[in-house]
Amino acid sequence: MPVEGTWDLSISTPIGRIKAAVELLRTEGALTGLARGAGEEVPLNGLVLEGDRLTWKQAITKPVRLNLAFDVTVDGDTLAGTSKAGRLPASKVTGRRRTVRTATEH
Repeated sequence: MPVEGTWDLSISTPIGRIKAAVELLRTEGALTGLARGAGEEVPLNGLVLEGDRLTWKQAITKPVRLNLAFDVTVDGDTLAGTSKAGRLPASKVTGRRRTVRTATEH
């Protein structure tokens, strides 16, 4: 199942809902990605796609410095799962892939 594209994520954390965007690309057969949110852009590490399960790790510094581990299930243009930061409780993650409009669509 292709997962490439830009995904708008919503993460329900103990400090409130955080919005972020994740861009997934396939480069030379390998899945790579970037996350953007809270004014920073960080690489995704250890991206693994097994069937419909997608996992990755990323480090953020805003609003606080955390190392996050994501574990989501992709279903077409939506995803759902969790994000975990160390010993903190897992946060619920939902996401939707942005649709790419072609020049012929109005």
